[in-house]
Amino acid sequence: DADTADAILEEAAKVTGGLLAPLNRSGDEEGAQWQDGAVRTPAGFREAYATYAEGGWVGLTGNPAHGGMGMPKMLAVQFEEMMYAANASFSLYSTLSAGACLALDAHGSEELKNRYLPNMYAGTWAGSMCLTEPHAGTDLGIIRTKAEPQADGSYRISGTKIFITGGEQDLTENIIHLVLAKLPDAPAGSRGISLFLVPKFLVGDDGALGARNAVHCGSIEH
Repeated sequence: DADTADAILEEAAKVTGGLLAPLNRSGDEEGAQWQDGAVRTPAGFREAYATYAEGGWVGLTGNPAHGGMGMPKMLAVQFEEMMYAANASFSLYSTLSAGACLALDAHGSEELKNRYLPNMYAGTWAGSMCLTEPHAGTDLGIIRTKAEPQADGSYRISGTKIFITGGEQDLTENIIHLVLAKLPDAPAGSRGISLFLVPKFLVGDDGALGARNAVHCGSIEH
């Protein structure tokens, strides 16, 4: 209702103006730093993201069945406008993760949704969308990333992706990558593309984090 929406937007103004806007300068001047395959976000971003996640903002429009708040998209659009005005670099981490959640909720199996969405909506895990390759930007039909079926029903993904917003960061415990790839018998062109979930850290049946997956960040864009 209108009163709830107004209350949420009032809190959103406090978060964006009081928490995110003061970090805009460090985001611009310091930026993200890459060393030995790991990325360090600008000063203050980790602490701000923890506060932001604790407030439930990551799952604002998320499916309540998996821990989201279920607010309408129109409300999220207004909140995102505030975020981008306050701190565009910080906002990208959250909005790209929200996009990954939306795709997973719409097209993932119940097993995947139950295993990943609660922590993604809670902000303890984040998401990324891995589409572009060095030779394939607008024409994704020519991607070369391969998905080889394994005996246990999983897939071994091999390839290189570029321009991946939030593809590596130090804000969350895990990063859930949604990766476009092609099966060995896939038809040519965009009809042969499939989407795979590739976590930075493997997740056990009990939801606990396991071994580091073979996902590596080779560099960052400046």
